[in-house]
Amino acid sequence: MEKIELKAYGKINLGLDVLEKRPDGYHNLEMIMQTVGVYDDVIIRKIPEKDRIVVKTDTMVLDNEKGNLAYMAAKMLMEEKDIHEGVEIELHKRIPIAGGMAGGSADCAATLKGINEMFNLGFDREALMERGVKLGADVPYCILGGTALAEGIGEKLTPLPAPPQCPVIIAKPPVSVSTAFVYGNIRPKEIEKHPDTKGLMEAIKNRNLEQLAKLLYNVMEDVTIPEYPIIDTIKKQLMADGAIGSIMSGSGPTVFALFQDMETAQKAYNHLEELSLTEQLYLTEFVNED
Repeated sequence: MEKIELKAYGKINLGLDVLEKRPDGYHNLEMIMQTVGVYDDVIIRKIPEKDRIVVKTDTMVLDNEKGNLAYMAAKMLMEEKDIHEGVEIELHKRIPIAGGMAGGSADCAATLKGINEMFNLGFDREALMERGVKLGADVPYCILGGTALAEGIGEKLTPLPAPPQCPVIIAKPPVSVSTAFVYGNIRPKEIEKHPDTKGLMEAIKNRNLEQLAKLLYNVMEDVTIPEYPIIDTIKKQLMADGAIGSIMSGSGPTVFALFQDMETAQKAYNHLEELSLTEQLYLTEFVNED
């Protein structure tokens, strides 16, 4: 196989709770993760140069060298299996960068899958997930995809049933949020309201979209929204325009909203676009594949 093309899907958090800070400096989390139809294109090609990994992206923001997670993913598998061929990894970005949707982890996961398939390495999904966690806490989930409960630092995954399908608006304001800043300023012991994770899982199991939307909650908003009030402005606008639930994804600043019907969602999308509050705006849906 000389070339392989993959879709690297972004994620949102239907619920995100920070439980405690760990001795290693990380935080124990409890999250409901969901794949959505906003994706990067990942194209992997063999190149003539031996022992060479090249990463190309369509943005100046990303590191195209050894600091890129896609580079690290290819290097990890190829070194482990003693592969000396050269590869070029081309990334076409749609997932907001540093937006709370695991774009880098999604590209990393797709690269792990692509290199595994291109060179017939024989790793199953679990083996790729075990390797992926060494590169990032969200990488195993991005390999798994769909709907899942994530615990620990995000690496302990329990697959969940697919939620009821609905239109989803993804709205990234023109600000960037440092994940390190959010984690550095969150105080787990001072969090007053936590998401009802069990209730969310029950709503998903019962395919109750209204209940699911009502229970959406992200404790990281307590840190991010005071610094970036535009996040709350977008949430309120989406709710005013008919969303049945809207929260920030991950450490932000991307906001998502759920809708009961496409007509209402399309009108809300059009209105938000007119208001020029966003840098990136998508109307999509949940993605659940095997």
